[in-house]
Amino acid sequence: MAARKAITPTVRPVRTSKRADKSSPAFMERMPSEILIKILSYLDASALFSISHINKLFYQLANDNSLWKKIHIAEFKKKKKSKHECMDKVLPKMATVEVRDQAVGYWKWLHFKTVAAYDMNKWKRHLGLISRHTGLPSQTERVLRNLHVTWELTVSDKSGHEATFELRRSQFFETSVTLCWSGGCLPDYQQISTLQLHGVRRIALNCPGLKKPGWRSLMARLDMETLTKNAQGFGQDRLVELKLLQPGIIVGVWKDQRCIAFLMFTLHFHRLVEKSIQGSSDRPYVESMVNPPFDDIDPEYGLHGYQLHIVLHDTAFEIMSESFSQLFCRRTQICDGLIQLTAISRTSLSQHIPLSGSIILPWKCEALQGAVENCCIMSLTLLDESKKPFWCVSSPVSMKPVKMPTSYDYDGEHFLIHYQDSDGQVKMNLVWMKEQMQFLLISLVVYVTTCKVNKHFSRDY
Repeated sequence: MAARKAITPTVRPVRTSKRADKSSPAFMERMPSEILIKILSYLDASALFSISHINKLFYQLANDNSLWKKIHIAEFKKKKKSKHECMDKVLPKMATVEVRDQAVGYWKWLHFKTVAAYDMNKWKRHLGLISRHTGLPSQTERVLRNLHVTWELTVSDKSGHEATFELRRSQFFETSVTLCWSGGCLPDYQQISTLQLHGVRRIALNCPGLKKPGWRSLMARLDMETLTKNAQGFGQDRLVELKLLQPGIIVGVWKDQRCIAFLMFTLHFHRLVEKSIQGSSDRPYVESMVNPPFDDIDPEYGLHGYQLHIVLHDTAFEIMSESFSQLFCRRTQICDGLIQLTAISRTSLSQHIPLSGSIILPWKCEALQGAVENCCIMSLTLLDESKKPFWCVSSPVSMKPVKMPTSYDYDGEHFLIHYQDSDGQVKMNLVWMKEQMQFLLISLVVYVTTCKVNKHFSRDY
């Protein structure tokens, strides 16, 4: 039998029309805008926002007011059916607005702003759920996450160059959140002129890889020249040196260099949602002051009924969380303009509290990580007699060894954590229990300035 001859298929190159390739972009441009608008009218908000990033033509088409008005009314008619009364006030006004009378993109941003306001009203009631231990909204983290809130850091150098950095890492705790920025793009420590922290509210769109639309709320604007002069050496390990720029802000600088390894902010939960979204890009949120009623009958008004909640943690884990009620100060204890509130007495052994972890502050950036010993983060919430936040602090603190008189109760090494700002001080004494391999908190005293107490309670101590 004769062997069959193998057949090798012939592959013919596909000819492409250069004329067609060159005319493809022009083909889209030659199409009537009415047809393109009709095609785009079948897209939802996420797809329409995404397609606006293709080129200038689609940017203009995807901002067409008629498209966004249709999306806007359809979206909020659904929400109206969900029995949200606020929609009854919004929709009639929307129907009377003529599309042609508005600038291009007007309805897109009206839609985004209305979505943001609707979501804020939806989650606002969760901020009314107050924890009896902290006196703060117990759903702060949940609200921030559901409102798609993040934070950005804007760095200006001395040459006038400005760059904005998105948040690298965040970690929520019971009464605070820790934010961290790191990376080789951060300028030299000595070259920074200003730092600006903004809260950013993003609209929830399904746009992978694109920066979603949103609004910025200024939370802090810091002059680095002033901060650098007053910066305190905070701690170090073999790679970085920590500097405390001001309460709540530390910078990690590579040893023997001027380069920044990371910047860390710690934010207390008190009014954090409002501060993060209710300011403007150049003005922070201003909290309305509501003073407690003046009490003429109680001569010690403002000196008793305090409640303290304090949390110690590192960048990942909680070390301690305790509450103390019915704190007071007698008039005779007011000294040097400070009102003393003792939560843990050194002489009362039953009050002493063991800590669940080491006093250490882990850090990490893109390629390296480490840990600075004898440092942690303190989050303090002091409530007044009416259980309202009176003094709130969230800041890194350092622990230093101290010499103590001979103690028959504890023979371990003693340490002091001392925090101080314009409103008061916190002093914590700890002892290292060698056999148990843990720290014991044996004294905790909070000092509040009489100036703050007098202003809050309308007194004259």
